[in-house]
Amino acid sequence: MIFSKGREMFKEENIVNKFIELTKIDSESGQERAIADKLKMELLNLGLEVNEDNVADKIQNDIEGDIKDNTGNIIAKLKGSDPELPTLLLSAHMDTVKPGQDVKPVIEDGTIFSESETILGADDKAGITMILTILRELKQRKLRYGDIEVVFTVCEEEGLLGSRNLAVDKLNADYGIVYDSGEEVGTIITEGPAQTEIKIIVKGKAAHAGREPYKGIDAIKIAGTALAKVNLGKIDEETTANIGIIKGGKATNIVPDEVELVGEVRSRDEVKLEKQIQHMIEIFKDTAREYGAEVEFEIERLFSPFKLNKDLPLIQLAIDSAKELDFTPELITTRAGSDANIFNDYGIPTFNFGLGTNHGHTPDENIQIENFTKIIKYSLNIIENLNSL
Repeated sequence: MIFSKGREMFKEENIVNKFIELTKIDSESGQERAIADKLKMELLNLGLEVNEDNVADKIQNDIEGDIKDNTGNIIAKLKGSDPELPTLLLSAHMDTVKPGQDVKPVIEDGTIFSESETILGADDKAGITMILTILRELKQRKLRYGDIEVVFTVCEEEGLLGSRNLAVDKLNADYGIVYDSGEEVGTIITEGPAQTEIKIIVKGKAAHAGREPYKGIDAIKIAGTALAKVNLGKIDEETTANIGIIKGGKATNIVPDEVELVGEVRSRDEVKLEKQIQHMIEIFKDTAREYGAEVEFEIERLFSPFKLNKDLPLIQLAIDSAKELDFTPELITTRAGSDANIFNDYGIPTFNFGLGTNHGHTPDENIQIENFTKIIKYSLNIIENLNSL
């Protein structure tokens, strides 16, 4: 390894200031226009070729909420100093979960968090900040590196909508790194699950709840009866299932004639995933039949599983780089999805980096400042040694 701690040029203060600047830009899913424009200017100023795809036209109807600002994925390219070296993809997502408006970041004892009742947005503005700093370092240092492709996606928090509809024909990467995990620094996520969304619509029969309730078929009661029989939560070490949304009923004096349930099944094993889906379908069918009701299902595959062999050259390089910098490398699996699932599905071997963030998707979200420096050093070490692959 040729990385030298004495050669670092980036200043921690500049990294923190950039991160805080980004966290103050509201970018809840479907409302990424402001941060996208900011990042496009940042990338252009760094000398990258920058494009925005038309993914917004494809996903508008799938985004939750009424406010949508027609933002696409950002796809950028930094021309390498040596075209013979592998092309590397660096990616993070621009959107945040709610509540992510009017974030007020503060620093205390080397940790950045939000002082208000909002998330901080380290998921994934920490990843974006790291990538921007890496690009700046590559421009300033006289290093050998291949082309660097950068993708900042929209609506990752909405079922990976941005990456699932990405203009992948614009990418030529040999390998990829996604900066979007809260695991400890040194963690390399090499395996992730598939996810399928399941919508269940139970159709009963309306009736006056006071005068003649016996003429009705209670869709909510049927759904509740079925739910009591369905296996949910952690099914096994590779599989989980959840019903997260239930909508139904029109008034208190009407026997509910329809209820809609929306859930998901995740598994790293395709056979187990399909088995769980069929289990849920059969329970609801049998219960609806018992009460004389009807039931409909809408099944949508959101993303496929991925599994990278530990002998993959990029993985071995990441392990060696971690050891060089006195990190403890750990290859792990996850039950969470990320854009890494999609890039692997596109044929780009991609792992997800642990960034050392804490309590993601909550007002307690935070990140230690030192983790920025660690990940940036780690990434530069990998890039500097891609010529060994």
